[in-house]
Amino acid sequence: MLKAGVLGAGHLGKIHLKLLKLSENYELVGFYDTSKEVRDAISTEFGYVAFDSEEALIDACDMVDVVTPTTYHFTSAEKVIKAGKHLFIEKPITSTVEEAEQLLALAKEHNVLGQVGQVERFNPAFMAVNEGIKSPMFIEAHRLAEFNPRGTDVPVVLDLMIHDIDAILSVVQSPVKSVNASGVSVISETPDIANARIEFENGCVANLTSSRISMKNMRKARFFQKDAYISVDFLEKKVEVVKMKDAPENPDDFAMILQNAEGLKKQIYFDNPEVPSNNAILDELDAFAKAIKENTTPIVSLEAGTEALRVAKMIIADF
Repeated sequence: MLKAGVLGAGHLGKIHLKLLKLSENYELVGFYDTSKEVRDAISTEFGYVAFDSEEALIDACDMVDVVTPTTYHFTSAEKVIKAGKHLFIEKPITSTVEEAEQLLALAKEHNVLGQVGQVERFNPAFMAVNEGIKSPMFIEAHRLAEFNPRGTDVPVVLDLMIHDIDAILSVVQSPVKSVNASGVSVISETPDIANARIEFENGCVANLTSSRISMKNMRKARFFQKDAYISVDFLEKKVEVVKMKDAPENPDDFAMILQNAEGLKKQIYFDNPEVPSNNAILDELDAFAKAIKENTTPIVSLEAGTEALRVAKMIIADF
């Protein structure tokens, strides 16, 4: 079992502590938070060992889980990597692309692995159709959330949209050609609503909308590709796949047939793949443990986290 510790014991930090304790791949050695009041309260309530400093916790671990506010990601992660410990770090990887690139260089220098907490990659709905998303040419994503003061220290692009950016980059796998975006601040000092159109060099276009002042929650993405349409509901954990194939000469009476102007006939097939239930955060932590033990590239590598941040910053710069 890998000795694991958590830096930052806020809302998400407490969830990570609980799941690392449950995991069969880690031995939770404890946590550190800058607030002594928080350390004492969590230690008393849950029995987790509270360390008196970041350095003491890092020294006691094989893997450190950084769940501090984004502004502190770089300084904490730098200490973890320089100590030769593997790094799990919540999204966004850092505040700036330059910081993320420094972490990449440090990780290679110190021969440690890193994974970024882009949890939607482990959403069972996305995983159920991930392999079927091949060369999409148009993608539409909506991520809407009711207002929550937590997370408003960063633009909605870094708070919400970055989930869709990362998922889309993982399936398009083509350099970004151009970005057009708009963002509006309504309640926060930074944009609360944003829309971005990303054009890739292979011709794919992605249209993303995110809001954190919606009246309802929504997390949906639709992928359009040659002869297929794939819909993913990240919130309801549902997927729908519509495929078109050349129609047989003698289709049955219930077949749905489309015919274009040239007379080409296609038959439509509907599929609703089974979506198993899971705990996506536990799965991403366990996947990182597997990568460490087998010395393989993590599913959401530091490079992937850096690229997602790079595109997010391009969107913000276009506001």
